[in-house]
Amino acid sequence: MSTVTEPVQADLAQVRGRLLRDLLRNPLGVTGAVLLLVVIAGALLSPWIAPYPPAEVHFDAPFQQPLTIGYALGTDDLGRDILSRLLHGARTSLQVGGLSVLLAIVIGTPLGLLAGFWPVLDAVVSRLTDLMLAFPFLVLAVGLAAINGPSLTNAAIALGVAQIPTMIRVVRAETLRFKGKDFVLAARGLDASGPRILAQHILPNAASAIIVQATVIMPVAVIGEATLSFLGLGIQPPTPSLGVMLADAQQYLVRAPTAAIFPGLAILLICLGFNLFGDALRDALDPTTRR
Repeated sequence: MSTVTEPVQADLAQVRGRLLRDLLRNPLGVTGAVLLLVVIAGALLSPWIAPYPPAEVHFDAPFQQPLTIGYALGTDDLGRDILSRLLHGARTSLQVGGLSVLLAIVIGTPLGLLAGFWPVLDAVVSRLTDLMLAFPFLVLAVGLAAINGPSLTNAAIALGVAQIPTMIRVVRAETLRFKGKDFVLAARGLDASGPRILAQHILPNAASAIIVQATVIMPVAVIGEATLSFLGLGIQPPTPSLGVMLADAQQYLVRAPTAAIFPGLAILLICLGFNLFGDALRDALDPTTRR
């Protein structure tokens, strides 16, 4: 048994090492990774590093400017600490985005595999996908959120369902690309069943495209969550969210512009981090870009 597993483990270690080297050689990818690490660490540690509870009001200190003693980024109209709300809001936004991406992967991946492998199912799945893609992403997400009602779970479901067609198309394209490869034809020649071919041969090879697509749709989900919360269809006050912070700050833009600037910058940094890291990951996983 060791003679079989040891070469396989060595090959996997070599692939991981090459992938890590390619990522570290990409300065934009490293920048994106650092941004994501900072944002994710701040979000995960928000209950312990936030100076105040996110919903705690200080009626004696509204509209404090940044760098005020006790309030590093200032306060909003109710005297709530903006830094504390940013940390907790980023946690909420990443949670909704992660759940929606997971939903899109869990549903979109098997449908894409089935559509790409069996032409009979392809006709049905592709027509349903085209029907969903006829609606713009945000319109579909807003409609689903309005039907289900505003909440964190419903926002994640709405955004995840709106992302499913894109994931189906990516996985379907990968399945069609690998279906004619020699290793798949050889498996068919050995009378391997369709589900076994999909699970053991096509899905592992399509995993890199799925991972890259996840990094692409994650910032879209974060922006979608902010949009739903801004419209009152996502996270509801007093739960902090970057979209809720923007909605609360819009009527005080002249008096306290930083209350809107900071959550906007947080959304920008999250999306920038995922985009930079996703581009670097795609280049590292694409054999045509390797030197």
